[in-house]
Amino acid sequence: NVQVQVVTDAGFLSPVEVERYVTYPVETVMGGLPAVEEVRSVSKFGISVVTIVFEEGTDIYWARQLVTERITMVSADIPPGYGTPQLGPLATALGEILQFEVRGKDYTPMQLRTMLEWEIAPRLREVQGVTEINTHGGFYKTFEVQPNPDRLNSYGISLGELFQRIQENNSIAGGGYVVHNQEQRFIRGQALLKDQHDIENIFVRNDKNSTPILVRDVAEVKIAPMTRQGAVTRDGRGEAVTGLVMMLIGENSREVVADAKKRLEEIEKTLPQGVTLEITYDRSSLISRTLRTVLTNLVEGGALVIIVLLVMLGSFRAGLIVALAIPLSMLFATNLMAATGITASLMSLGAIDFGLIVDSSVIMVENCIRRLSMNQSGKPFLTVIRDAAIEVRKPTMFGELIISVVYLPILALQGTEGKLFRPMALTVLFALAGSLVLSLTLMPALASLALPKKMSEKEIFLIRWVKWLYRPMVSWTIRRPWLTVAVALLVFIISLPVGWNLGAEFMPRLEEGDLLVEAVRLPSATIEGSVEMSTQIEKVLIGYPEVKTVFCKTGRPEIANDVMGVHQTDVWVILKPQAEWPHPKTRDELIEEMSDELNQKVPGVAFGFTQPIEMRVDELV
Repeated sequence: NVQVQVVTDAGFLSPVEVERYVTYPVETVMGGLPAVEEVRSVSKFGISVVTIVFEEGTDIYWARQLVTERITMVSADIPPGYGTPQLGPLATALGEILQFEVRGKDYTPMQLRTMLEWEIAPRLREVQGVTEINTHGGFYKTFEVQPNPDRLNSYGISLGELFQRIQENNSIAGGGYVVHNQEQRFIRGQALLKDQHDIENIFVRNDKNSTPILVRDVAEVKIAPMTRQGAVTRDGRGEAVTGLVMMLIGENSREVVADAKKRLEEIEKTLPQGVTLEITYDRSSLISRTLRTVLTNLVEGGALVIIVLLVMLGSFRAGLIVALAIPLSMLFATNLMAATGITASLMSLGAIDFGLIVDSSVIMVENCIRRLSMNQSGKPFLTVIRDAAIEVRKPTMFGELIISVVYLPILALQGTEGKLFRPMALTVLFALAGSLVLSLTLMPALASLALPKKMSEKEIFLIRWVKWLYRPMVSWTIRRPWLTVAVALLVFIISLPVGWNLGAEFMPRLEEGDLLVEAVRLPSATIEGSVEMSTQIEKVLIGYPEVKTVFCKTGRPEIANDVMGVHQTDVWVILKPQAEWPHPKTRDELIEEMSDELNQKVPGVAFGFTQPIEMRVDELV
């Protein structure tokens, strides 16, 4: 659906205060926007996320403009220092397309994080189709002023005065210009703080003897990490610094990933010696595998259908004519897909059935062969082909329409299920439409060019054998119609319990090639304890020969689409290709082994196994 998020960093407020002073005002002002279906929110320690869901079909940029205008209004209702509402990234929950780690042997996590924030991320944001670079892990560099209460009291300086002096001395000002010897010289007032020494030298006030009192006289200034609500670890070696590339909504993920990887290679060459960028998760590999699987299945399925046609029709020419319907119908469908904005994917192409595509063409060509073999009166060749085409025109059209009607209810689906399954139904309908048009136009034309004027209808052994079995069976059922109907009803009734016990799922599971383990501790867990737990989990999982790398993302980053607490950890298990696994086993067997070992070696944690994209889809649904 079309949704806009408003994210507010509320400092160190508790969830109750965040809900009362930040979330509630934002929710109230957003509820009256036009075309809004739902407003929901999450309030946690230090952060508020309000999600505004708009009606289907609403222009996302128009929606964000409306929300931006309301943010300006609501900012005045939030107490000073309680945070400023900001728009979330212009991306979907499935926009996490590329993750990478910034590594440097001789650099601290804080230095690597600073490098990612100020050198790497700005250049990655320039890539077409990238909406945000989400930094996670490491320590955010800050200058921390620790006042000395005794010295403040001795000088009679309050905390508010100290805070005000530091704030006032971190700015710039313009002083116009002066004219000197017919030259115009600009006056610049520069007072931006650059390092801790600048902060230490800020003037606070004069003492009784008119001696300047500086910040260093009443406080200690040092570099310290900002209080954080998230961390990243990898492969059991400790904390890591990662960047997450988020794709702009509506962009092509394969193209954006390729451009982002190319830019990462360029950036890596300009970084200090010893600093490298290592990709940990790449969505394009899954897309390539999926498309390769779809294309392989299409080619293999098409080849099998062509072989069956060549054998069953008893004529190489006729089989070749019908086989042409497959690529031409697919070309017809892909043109309509391009015109309607449907991309080639597992959902759009996976439901195409070549048997349905060639059905009408088989009927048309087979009837032409039958008519030619029965032409004893010496009718002109083209007349026979024309009569054969006209004879099966109505049955062919009705057959295709009946099949098409089955897919029409799918087009009425709304919401998430509609977005997932409508492209599939439309693609099948496009292919069926192309098949029908080709069977009524191209097939008769090709038959008139390729089929011989005099030919006999041949039946292969398989057809003769099927007829030999079918004739007595049909005769028996015709003589006993009520018994036949009764047996059919009995079989139907017996099959009903089987259908009830089959179970159901929203959509078939896609094997992504990687695993994601959701690890949850008690809500009172600390960030330090979660980091220690993550390291233990990584040491267990990295020992499996099927695993390529493991990294854990605990809590939330600064730009949070999903508000996770420090007691929640997503464990990304990147697997090697199954062909490289040393021991033959299924993914389910591997998951069972991992689950048993984790429960034994990491007690007090609830584990749930899923996949990266599957987790996001489940959250959306």
